Amino acid sequence: GKKYKLNIVSLDDKYLPNEAGANAKRLIQENKTPIIFTPHSGGVFALQVFNQQDKFLIGAYTSEPKVSEVGNNLTVRIPPRYDGYLKPFTDYSMKKFGKKIAFLPTSSQYGKDWSTKLKAYWEKQGGKVVYNSSIDFAKETDFFTTVTNALKGKPDVLFIGGASEPTAKVAKQARELGFKGGFIVMDQAKFDEMKAVTGSYDLLNGSIGVMPLVESTNSEAIPDFVKKYKEEFGENPGSEAGLNYIATYIFVEAMKAAGSVDDAEKIQAHMQDGVSNIPENVRIYQFSKFAGGGFDGDLEVAAIEDGKIVPIKVTK
Repeated sequence: GKKYKLNIVSLDDKYLPNEAGANAKRLIQENKTPIIFTPHSGGVFALQVFNQQDKFLIGAYTSEPKVSEVGNNLTVRIPPRYDGYLKPFTDYSMKKFGKKIAFLPTSSQYGKDWSTKLKAYWEKQGGKVVYNSSIDFAKETDFFTTVTNALKGKPDVLFIGGASEPTAKVAKQARELGFKGGFIVMDQAKFDEMKAVTGSYDLLNGSIGVMPLVESTNSEAIPDFVKKYKEEFGENPGSEAGLNYIATYIFVEAMKAAGSVDDAEKIQAHMQDGVSNIPENVRIYQFSKFAGGGFDGDLEVAAIEDGKIVPIKVTK
């Protein structure tokens, strides 16, 4: 067979959907790229306007369920859908801390959609939302006023999330203001990256969120991947690095099965082969099937208790 080399071209969309759309057009014209990865739901929605017409696949790094529900067959969602987290996050927090929650997530579209789903689920379980707001992390760096207002309703739990660094600062500010309850941490923020801000996990005790890749014992391939990544980049890989890494291998195997490196529709038709055929040494996530427009596997949830990461079993 013919050998191909992967050529990765990167453009900065500044986290703006319109820039993501303009970049995609440029990549199609200049590089005829068959797959365009984009790391936020706003960017995915912008690309979905024309990707089927221009015949390229979207490697959608977002857990937003809506990207898989609009009938766009050339969208491949990489992380698990976030609505799978609603039950385990709510069950843990209500049982451990109580039924009153305050909302302080990122003000992005993704943050708003997450909040809407969590609010509905929390209230369905008999919980009460005592404060519902959001934070624009691009504009705000001091969260004192917002957190103070959120704590007035005496919440048992705070829903926080967005990028890891500012999310950790919100948690830190809440603790400094005397909050002793738990945190539901949106899947965009990662515990290991938050720890870099807080200095230890102690401040985050009572949090529930996604399992950091470096702490996962779900795959024998993880330690080797972490070692190689550290050698190359001088830091531990986060879930984003890990998920995009495995997705790239899945796309390659799908191309092999499709017998094409540039026909997006043929490649998409072989995504299940891609999931099934990746070598064991790159299987750092236990994806078993390609279904509903994305990779399907076990959700890995973790809590922080006594300053340590504790795996939380999720029953489907």
